[in-house]
Amino acid sequence: MGAGTYANSLCAISATGRGEEIIKETVAREVAAVMEYKEVGLVEAVDYVIHKRLRKTTGGLVAVSSTGDVAMAFNTTGMFRACAKEGGPREIGIWHWMIQKATNQT
Repeated sequence: MGAGTYANSLCAISATGRGEEIIKETVAREVAAVMEYKEVGLVEAVDYVIHKRLRKTTGGLVAVSSTGDVAMAFNTTGMFRACAKEGGPREIGIWHWMIQKATNQT
C-alpha cells in the first residue's frame, strides 16, 4: 500500500500504469505529500506528480479530495476513467481530449 493506492485525511488516490514505476515513485502517496507539504489543492498536486515526477508514458491516477474535488490525470496515450458526483456531473473519458458528460437514462 502507498504505491498504487493511498488515502489519508486530505485525499484518496488510485494509480494505474507501469507497476514498477508507480511503485518506485510511490505515486499515490506522493500526491498526498505534495498537498500537505506544498499546501496546494488536489488538481495542482496531481498535475505536479503526473507531469513532473512520473516518467512520460508511465501511467495515471484518479484522485478525490476530502472536499469532494476530483482529478483524473495521465501521461500516457489514454486512460479509461469515469467520475460521478451525487447530484453533480458525470464524466467519462479515454483520451486527453475526450470528456463526455453522461446523462441519467431511465
